[in-house]
Amino acid sequence: MVVFYNLFLLLFRTGIQISSLWNKKASQWISGRQNILFRLEQSLKEQNAAIVWVHCASLGEFEQGREIIERLKKTYPHYKVLLTFFSPSGYEIRKNYKGADWVFYLPLDGPVTSETFLEIVKPRFAIFVKYESWHYYLKGLQNRKIPAFLICAVFTPNLSFFGPFGFFLRTMLDRYTHIFVQDIASKTLLEKYDIKAPITIGGDTRFDRVVEISNSPFQDSVIESFCNENTIVAGSTWKEDEELLEALFQIEDDIKFLIAPHEINEQHLSSIETRFPDAVRYSNALNGQPVTGRVLIVDTIGMLSKLYRYGNFTYVGGGFNKTGIHNILEAAVYGKVVFFGPIYWLSREADYLIKIGSAYTCSNKEEFLDKYGPAILIKDRLKLKNKNAKEYVFQNKGATDLLIHYFEGNLLLTNDSN
Repeated sequence: MVVFYNLFLLLFRTGIQISSLWNKKASQWISGRQNILFRLEQSLKEQNAAIVWVHCASLGEFEQGREIIERLKKTYPHYKVLLTFFSPSGYEIRKNYKGADWVFYLPLDGPVTSETFLEIVKPRFAIFVKYESWHYYLKGLQNRKIPAFLICAVFTPNLSFFGPFGFFLRTMLDRYTHIFVQDIASKTLLEKYDIKAPITIGGDTRFDRVVEISNSPFQDSVIESFCNENTIVAGSTWKEDEELLEALFQIEDDIKFLIAPHEINEQHLSSIETRFPDAVRYSNALNGQPVTGRVLIVDTIGMLSKLYRYGNFTYVGGGFNKTGIHNILEAAVYGKVVFFGPIYWLSREADYLIKIGSAYTCSNKEEFLDKYGPAILIKDRLKLKNKNAKEYVFQNKGATDLLIHYFEGNLLLTNDSN
């Protein structure tokens, strides 16, 4: 099976190199890894501090690892954190993240690459977030007796770990020192396949993250002067999501729309302005342009998780993409009913919020409009739905404490600076 894995790595790199000729993200993937081991060695040389390596596939996994990184740095500042990403979607947005000491792309797995990487980094321990596992890196960590942990993991029967060629992938799971899953279904599934690593239900650190954000003060004069008691905050939207919002815009004259698109390139921003002719960009409003219409486009990064508090109800994008919806907990923590598209099967929080009536999934414009009325217009029911959403988030916080206490209890985090 290792032969097929090596073939996969070869074909993957070849495919990325070819697609980089026209695809921006593929080009970033290639260019970001140029001389990466040399650059990593130059950055880390003469470092005597204990290094914790945290790996995230992309931006969503980073949001789960972020709370661990920041708690670790706050409580144990003498530790250094190396944060790596596999995808440009994570690295390019968080390459200047100040919570980590270094941020790099992860070099593509391989017997030589992984050994060189581990020899340079010499981590005290390694944390992989949610899904991504790499054979040679995990084998190298195990051979060096460096503890490796998978955190915030979710496993479902349709994942490749449990498919026709899943045996080899499951051997990667066996190499972890400990696996922390989000729910009992994941634990039961791993136990069914006799995964050797100890397994603990550890929850999801994103609950801790959104609670912390919601408790942090935030003010913005432009946003606050725009929003009223009948505002929808739509975050991380794509074209298909904006089509649904446009349908609501056309039939409801008294709703204001605060839209924070997933991508803020000029082409996407212009397409939103075409759908909503009276839209004003946040950056222009900051520079003095009056917001006289019903649509404000947030064309800046880093604000979204704080903006959902201003909505009467919310919409979270990504539910029409194969990767699924973005983080709906960012809206639910404020006690807001949330709408999203049909692809949410990897989100257990979406399932639960739908079950308790605090979330609605919509496959098209007609379904969105049909569900909007009963969900929003009956105020007493809306108040209860909002309350239930917030309680759900606060009842599920605590994953970060569990992980930090585990690392402390196993002497991986100590006040010894050596």
